[in-house]
Amino acid sequence: MQKKLFILLLIILFSGKAIHGQEYEEYAIAIQYPVYSMYLVEGLYINPAYAGTREALSMSLSGRKRMLGFEGEYSMASFSLHAPLKKDRIALGLSVNQLSYGITNQTSIYTYYAFHIKTPKGRWSMGLKAGVDMVTNDYSGIVTNQPDAVFEVGQESHVMPNAGAGVYYSNDKIFAGVAVPALLTYKVDTANLEYVLAPDISYYDVLASAGGLITFSEKIKLKPSMMIKYSLSSSLRLDLNANLIIADILWLGASWRTGESALVGMIEVQITPQIKLGYSYDYNLGMLNSFIGGTHEVALRFDLNRRVNSSNPRYF
Repeated sequence: MQKKLFILLLIILFSGKAIHGQEYEEYAIAIQYPVYSMYLVEGLYINPAYAGTREALSMSLSGRKRMLGFEGEYSMASFSLHAPLKKDRIALGLSVNQLSYGITNQTSIYTYYAFHIKTPKGRWSMGLKAGVDMVTNDYSGIVTNQPDAVFEVGQESHVMPNAGAGVYYSNDKIFAGVAVPALLTYKVDTANLEYVLAPDISYYDVLASAGGLITFSEKIKLKPSMMIKYSLSSSLRLDLNANLIIADILWLGASWRTGESALVGMIEVQITPQIKLGYSYDYNLGMLNSFIGGTHEVALRFDLNRRVNSSNPRYF
């Protein structure tokens, strides 16, 4: 039991909290936002400028769960939709995300706006998002050796507005983008369990992604890509990804991730020109690999528009 509690504590700390100073002082937190292993299926979450770039009403359902074998497992579920408006110059979107880890439950609701500029060689997109993160911490389940007033409050709920921005470029062969998913940062007074707006650029995550399409034949294509997550307050995360595309129906992929030290296997099936179903499995290579049973992820995407068809498949 002590070993399990120690692992759970590590997961909570690595999920975005960095403590500075002594007990009961203020410490900064980084609000969590969804980053999936199949980040190309869920492009809206890593960059608001992705809104509308699929040239269709695009809806997705995703889920992610880390298997630990005891209460407090990391789990996440998301729903998103986005679409271009008339003449494809402007796009709007919406996302809802539910995240649970340890004693924390977080529900995030965001709206998206993107402006597109088409050029002869591709399309530029600039995007913004705005919304709220609603965080609930249930302290009643924490057992201490001595009575502690901090943990006797039961549940504490907080609503924290936030915003993000990004830029994205794509054409038929390549894509690239960079974004800051959370422009507002907060800190916690552990004595009063209060969240206070506190600007701190060291907690700004910068997400950069890029990739391309290599065509070997009409039936065989390769899509290499990468994603970088960087901030001054945490270690660099690098995802190197490659997907082998067979007949525009079966996508077989693999990723190597630094920071978390994980190998990822992926399989995606283009069931119809409008519907794609994907599954991925993360195998942890770090110190906790003996205790973590891996992370499962599923994603289902619908592209509802007559322009999305077998003669015009979308790879980005």
